[in-house]
Amino acid sequence: MNSSVSHETLPLKKRPTIAYSSGYRGRFAPSPSGLLHFGSLIAALASFLDAKAYRDINGSQGKWLVRIEDIDPPREQAGASTAILSTLDAFGLHWDEQVLYQSQQAERYQDLLQQLQQQQLSYYCQCTRADIKAQGGIYQAHCRHLAKPAKNSAIRLVNQHGIYQFSDIFQGEVACDKMLAQEDFTIHRKDGLFAYQLAVVHDDIEQKISHVIRGCDLLEPTARQLTFFKTLSSTIPTYGHIPLAITQQGYKLSKQNKAPAIDNSNPQPSLIAALNFLGQKPDPALINEKVSEIISWAINHWSRDSVPNTSALTIKD
Repeated sequence: MNSSVSHETLPLKKRPTIAYSSGYRGRFAPSPSGLLHFGSLIAALASFLDAKAYRDINGSQGKWLVRIEDIDPPREQAGASTAILSTLDAFGLHWDEQVLYQSQQAERYQDLLQQLQQQQLSYYCQCTRADIKAQGGIYQAHCRHLAKPAKNSAIRLVNQHGIYQFSDIFQGEVACDKMLAQEDFTIHRKDGLFAYQLAVVHDDIEQKISHVIRGCDLLEPTARQLTFFKTLSSTIPTYGHIPLAITQQGYKLSKQNKAPAIDNSNPQPSLIAALNFLGQKPDPALINEKVSEIISWAINHWSRDSVPNTSALTIKD
């Protein structure tokens, strides 16, 4: 992977000043739907470095946790969870606490669903995608007062807040689609699986996550998560969204687009390329050093202000 990138032209946004009042707890939360690719590495590296470059009043680094988001079995690839952890280890991204697997949290998720139901903050919905499309593409709370039965129903959150604006470490002031942010979104799927929004907010609260560093493809879901945190009267993390890695053909590097897995046996070139993508300008000679030396340099030189505040960057193959 060539480390050179071309920047999309976007208006410059003012970056917010972040004040720390407590210890830093960050996380990387991949889904095991495939192996880690270069785009995944960029997100993992950014979240790791932002945590490890932090120092509290005692000089201690922030904590970096890993969570495996394995709540969608039909999309999962056999052995991917183990392979992801092996890749992180090979690239010197060592987590601080026991890995949390969402597949082992079902009882806690169910408890949260019951709590929301008891507080009349959720309801059963039987609307299909075609129904929502007919409503203009935004769900209009059609089932909120219809007392639909549990069978063959999804569960939606009563959205009382509709937060659509927030301050982002890298992107500055972000405004999402206001109508979409006000939508009663799904927290339990019709097929019986827990929805991403419920699981991710529950786990961020459970793990006391203070900072979420991830890709710009999750800017819109962030608005919903902010609403959910507020609904639960929970402390809201600080968010930072880094640029997405885009191919020259205009495709986001992703598992769905069959992006190639990064090479565990030769991590140095990909690490240097990822640091360049993040604007950190590593010494080219670092490519000949051990992974631990590259990571040590990256922690000591991590600069938030050097991360491009654009939504995407094009990589050259």
